[in-house]
Amino acid sequence: MYYKNISYTLSHIFVMLFMYLFIARRYSKPKTAAICIASFFAITIPNVLKLNIFPDSRLCYFLVTIYQIAITQFTGLFISRNRDSKALFVGLTASNYVIAGSIAASIIHICTGNLYLCIAGCIVTHIILMFILYCKIRDIWIHYQQEESMNNWWKLCLIPVFFYCGFSCFAFFPYTLDDHPESIPGIVMFIIVMFVSYVIVLQYVSSESQRTAIYWQNMLYESYIKGLENQYYLVEQSEKNLRILRHDMRHYSGLIDSLLEQGEYNEIKKITEHINMVTDGNKVTKYCNNMVVNTMLSCMIEKAYSLAIKIQHDIVISKEIPFDNYEFAMVIANLFDNAINCVKDSITQRKLIDVKIHCKNDHLLIHIKNAYEKEIVFDSGTGLPKSQNGKNHGFGIQSVQAFSDKIGGNLGCYCEDGMFHIMLYAKF
Repeated sequence: MYYKNISYTLSHIFVMLFMYLFIARRYSKPKTAAICIASFFAITIPNVLKLNIFPDSRLCYFLVTIYQIAITQFTGLFISRNRDSKALFVGLTASNYVIAGSIAASIIHICTGNLYLCIAGCIVTHIILMFILYCKIRDIWIHYQQEESMNNWWKLCLIPVFFYCGFSCFAFFPYTLDDHPESIPGIVMFIIVMFVSYVIVLQYVSSESQRTAIYWQNMLYESYIKGLENQYYLVEQSEKNLRILRHDMRHYSGLIDSLLEQGEYNEIKKITEHINMVTDGNKVTKYCNNMVVNTMLSCMIEKAYSLAIKIQHDIVISKEIPFDNYEFAMVIANLFDNAINCVKDSITQRKLIDVKIHCKNDHLLIHIKNAYEKEIVFDSGTGLPKSQNGKNHGFGIQSVQAFSDKIGGNLGCYCEDGMFHIMLYAKF
């Protein structure tokens, strides 16, 4: 009984340490540590009921265990930055790794019968597991908790749930390994299967994340190439028209001289207006000084004009910006594309997008507003619009959110007087 109390206490210490280290925190380190310590006492004190006061009651053991599981997983979700299925996956995984360490200690106890060696083995096993996991996968897990491209991990959470139930049935409930030591080979194989399964899961998550990243990168390059093609075509046409105009200028000059002699000033005015119109019509529009962003803006504004959408713009972007040109161009493309999709089917009077982008040395401001007719549904967690087109949509706004987090910005949106507003502001 003395050994069981110590073993359970050690398990609770390490499960809280696992959550503290492997969950992307919402609070400061001291506050997170205080929450984990409070949860440790909340799940450790009830051990007295199932181990000391009612050691033979299976009902007590079951109810106390359910309570401890609930508190443990609630703690993981509470301290998590996003409080989503990824945080739950980490919390359930913490319970599995800790229970694997406890089973290893139980096997040492069965084989040696030495209480002190067993406790020492329990501590060493937990420390080794924690050290290996901290060095090998902590950064990966923190990264995926912050990654926006994969949000739905509820199905993956079934993996640690079933492993935990399997461990419990094998080693603790309704019979322990002490009662049936012949189960040791099976439980060892079960632990090995768990480790292999987690490796496969992480590989799957990694490949899925890379696939999504490659997809959006290809979309960016495709848009950029289309923009360059449009720019090249416009420049080529302008040069051709201007060559024709230069060729005809001597004829215009002779005609103007003749009209001057005749005093036909109104006709001369018409000729100069025609020359100015041809010159202005062949001028390539430059929205900003950054070539990559200007190309993307040209592409998106051209797309809007092709759909009879009116664009009002106030764009100030310097040649050199304090972040990656392509990432920023993708953010603008995503926001523009969402606005275009929102208004393209509206009546003519409401086909309007107002764009303000100021990117200077000390701050970034993006404010895009557009009319809308269909109801916009906001996510209760992020406050951002939710895609209503199915599970394979909505990555654009997630990409914008990820960019905002990366540069330490604030992203928000609201609806007012029939207009949808989305704003991103960051101070450098």
